[in-house]
Amino acid sequence: MTTFIRPPYMEVPAALLDRAQTVFIAGRWVDAGESAAIEVIDPSTGKAFAAFRPASVAQVDAAAAAATQAFNSWRRTSGKERATYLRAIAEGLRTRKADLVALQMLNSGKPRFEAEIDVDDAVATFDYYGDLAEGLDSQQGQSVELPMDGLEGATYFEPLGPVALIVPWNFPMVTTAWKLAPALAAGCTAVLKPSEFTTLTELVYGDIAIEAGLPAGVLNILPGAGAIGSALCADRRFRKISFTGSNATGSRVMAAAAQRVVPVSLELGGKSPIVILEDADIAQAVEIAAAGIFFNCGQMCSATSRLLVSEKIAARFTEALVEKAAGLKVGGHETPDAEMGPLTTFPQYAKVRDTLEAARASGLECLAGGRVVEGRDGFFVEPTIYRDVPSDHPVWRDEIFGPVLALRSFASVDEAIAIANDTEFGLAATVVGTDPEAANAVASRLDAGHVWVNSAQIIFPNTAWGGFKASGIGRELGPWGLSSYRAVKHVTRAS
Repeated sequence: MTTFIRPPYMEVPAALLDRAQTVFIAGRWVDAGESAAIEVIDPSTGKAFAAFRPASVAQVDAAAAAATQAFNSWRRTSGKERATYLRAIAEGLRTRKADLVALQMLNSGKPRFEAEIDVDDAVATFDYYGDLAEGLDSQQGQSVELPMDGLEGATYFEPLGPVALIVPWNFPMVTTAWKLAPALAAGCTAVLKPSEFTTLTELVYGDIAIEAGLPAGVLNILPGAGAIGSALCADRRFRKISFTGSNATGSRVMAAAAQRVVPVSLELGGKSPIVILEDADIAQAVEIAAAGIFFNCGQMCSATSRLLVSEKIAARFTEALVEKAAGLKVGGHETPDAEMGPLTTFPQYAKVRDTLEAARASGLECLAGGRVVEGRDGFFVEPTIYRDVPSDHPVWRDEIFGPVLALRSFASVDEAIAIANDTEFGLAATVVGTDPEAANAVASRLDAGHVWVNSAQIIFPNTAWGGFKASGIGRELGPWGLSSYRAVKHVTRAS
């Protein structure tokens, strides 16, 4: 029998760890079948602290059937009714905050302050879509003037139907909230596939659904690996697929959706720029740049991993940024004031480790870090900065998904914008400069779906999230996230 190691200072309730049943179908927990158990790894130690049985591919059929049956009645509920459920889910998360923060730290390796942000984000998202749902009823049947006597028109909005939601491991609960809240608000039913690496925190949504009295089948949860996602994408009962993850997997999701000609939302990779203008406040720029690449250990599709700084302040800025990186407190959940934790999974740790070794072999100038943390367990990597990385080097062009920053200087704003936009991605960007007009002018020329000006990467539920180019299709959050789960119906009738 496996012996699990659970740090005594991590007070996570046993009910969140020792789950005999981890598949949620038609409003109840069911046995997962004969699939081999998956160990849940603590990235601060590299050791297992729990295990669960993933769903079987056969259970996709049962979940799809439950979501389809529930849709027939859920679609007819009012927006006001759905708002009540969304707010109940928000309250369920809110009351469990302390436990979920501890579980996030244990399962994802996040420092406490990051885990707290995650839970608060999920709560805010359900509250926001609860408010939007309450206003949906008044939007139905709006009159449309027609240019012919004897005819009148009206517009209605219909939920798309049962939807498949496939979420990643870097922001569990958060990415789920960004998809699930608008889907439920719109009147869709859902089958959620969490990542096999961070399943335990996602399962709480099933507990909360029962507690809130959410009708059976409106939410179903199928933990597991890629085979579950593939089966979801192929099932003809799903009328939309929403996926967040890598470009490689996203292209397969899109291909599967194309076979059935159903809509997809894809939030994929990024290689986002941060542009430090010559009039930037250096202390402020350093803080924003560090947060943009070292928050969540760089495991963000929006990570500003390509830094462009005006050559007029490059020396002073670089010195201050290197000092900041060198001084970051890197630690696991045993370090209460850690500023950066470990990478979340061993495969990601191995990928970043190999990238650092390749960068060293290619002779890149490393100003900080450049190595994995030696002499301790867990998946720790040093905050890393490279200078003068060639534009064709993988460190400059490829998404690394780790705390690795590539830095270059520029002589003019036009040059900076050209370099910033020279990428296949277009998810996010940051501009730092004390002249608002100049900074905003740069922001307007960047090919990115979300741009921060003199701000850290704060994302609110009423803003838009999504990218240009290979960073994906569609938008999450805000009214746009809700619209992606609704179809427009126009009725023309004789008056």
